[in-house]
Amino acid sequence: MRSAIAFSTLVLCLPLGAQSLSGVVDIHAHSAPDSVPRKIDAVDMAKMDQARGMRGAVLKNHYESTASLAYMVRKAVPGFEAFGGIDLNLSVGGINPAAVERMSMTTGGWGRFVWMPTFDSENQVKYSKENRPYVSVSSAGALLPAVRSVIAIIAKRNLILATGHSTAKEGLMLVREGRAQGVKHMVVTHAVIAPIHMSIEEMREAAGMGAYIEFVYNGLIGSYKEFTFADYAKAIRAVGPEHCILSSDMGQVANPPHADGLVAFFAGLKKQGITDAEIGKMSKENPARLLELGI
Repeated sequence: MRSAIAFSTLVLCLPLGAQSLSGVVDIHAHSAPDSVPRKIDAVDMAKMDQARGMRGAVLKNHYESTASLAYMVRKAVPGFEAFGGIDLNLSVGGINPAAVERMSMTTGGWGRFVWMPTFDSENQVKYSKENRPYVSVSSAGALLPAVRSVIAIIAKRNLILATGHSTAKEGLMLVREGRAQGVKHMVVTHAVIAPIHMSIEEMREAAGMGAYIEFVYNGLIGSYKEFTFADYAKAIRAVGPEHCILSSDMGQVANPPHADGLVAFFAGLKKQGITDAEIGKMSKENPARLLELGI
């Protein structure tokens, strides 16, 4: 773990113009502890984010709940709005209503997100051409009963439904079911990148049913790079900034720290004509509404 002295030095050495991300909430932040290598642990990430002016972050782990971690981060970094959730991959039993219920009951109530399967999803496993078990959310064009049960818990507990790595078609099915069951808050997880690849028309349809469309910096750099800032800007304009959220999806060892990634993300979009007000809406206001924080 980085020492306090080393952390302070890192913050002080940051370029002055990159210091402030005032009010930003990153809804997609990977960190240690994890079962895969991560760039920084959750406490040091929160300290760094807070030093840059950020309001909070949603801690994501593909393989275990982060509700307890969010509680501990809030104790270690007072004033930082840390949230967690559960990702319904094989390690938590897949589509497991009991796991979702327990996550929502974790001390503090900071476990808010329920991501449908990601790296263990049927869509991801097939897209990656892997031969291993996977978690399905649908069969023969209909959501599985267990998925509908999980969505019922999300509605009852006022949690956030996130579509994970489901297909674009499944994402729309999930949003449609969420709306039918009274889920107040929904996100299409990094809708444009692999293995989802939602079209603009599909993103508009999801937004029309009340879901936010997430755009992540991770889709623009490194091994996950598929698109350009111009591609993102075109999609954001088509969907409308009022329906979009910008997040980092950082935490990979080879990638920049979360706050640095967000600075680069916002700067790249500004060069494509996305305004400061629009970036603020997508990185501050919309995440705050999603998490029911005051604006």
